[in-house]
Amino acid sequence: MGIFSTNPRARYFKALYVDAFAGTGFRKESLSGAVEGDSLFDISLDLDVEALRKGSTHVALETKPPFAGYIFIEHDEARARELSSLRKQFPNIAPRIKIIPEDANAYLSRWCRETDWSKTRAVVFLDPFGMQVEWATIEAMAGTQGVDLWVLFPLGVGVNRLLLRQGPPEGAWAERLTRIFGTDSWGKVFYRESDQRKLFSETPDLIKDADFATISKFWVSRLQSVFADVARNPLPLRNSRNVPIYLLSFAAANPRGAKTAVRIAQDILSR
Repeated sequence: MGIFSTNPRARYFKALYVDAFAGTGFRKESLSGAVEGDSLFDISLDLDVEALRKGSTHVALETKPPFAGYIFIEHDEARARELSSLRKQFPNIAPRIKIIPEDANAYLSRWCRETDWSKTRAVVFLDPFGMQVEWATIEAMAGTQGVDLWVLFPLGVGVNRLLLRQGPPEGAWAERLTRIFGTDSWGKVFYRESDQRKLFSETPDLIKDADFATISKFWVSRLQSVFADVARNPLPLRNSRNVPIYLLSFAAANPRGAKTAVRIAQDILSR
């Protein structure tokens, strides 16, 4: 946020913070490997740090200087009502806080279309509990040329679980993967022909040929296909068994400021 208050050109823009899966404002999961430092997401590497428990909503609301507006999206009505208590907790900026009890994909797509991006810039944080984010939503934000996007990609908690070892998933699982990546080319990337053919079979079996690194690389390449620039060192967030469950990634939509934004993000992600 500092750049919007110190840079004369940047002060022209209205800077917004958007959390698309805000929940209740508190994160209950225990993750390790999150970022630490002078960033919007000042979360420590330690497992039991208060900032991690607070969740992204509190981290954003405590950021100085404050944003011009805060949009917290939560489809669940009970959680959305609980989010409303943030206005009491942060009375000085309460008028700037907007709670949206809608589907995040639907709202963000509409918000991207209706916002005047000649006067607006936004930091958007996508923190889904699974694979709810649609590629169409990612693409819409890239098209604004005004969004800096932080996204927790469901690396192990979602995508890797759907990739069956003996042959690509079909039906709803395959459609889910295509919706999150925006292409069905994941099949060719994550699977290869088996060295052994079944007896009397004309077509070879396909077996999984993707690990966490392969999936991560493909996700970054997909972001690069629509954003001006993308951090090339996304950070795996691991559970207590050291299994990567999310991938914290960053993408910048504004061509003019993307290089600087990505350089800062890559520094944050490498700490």
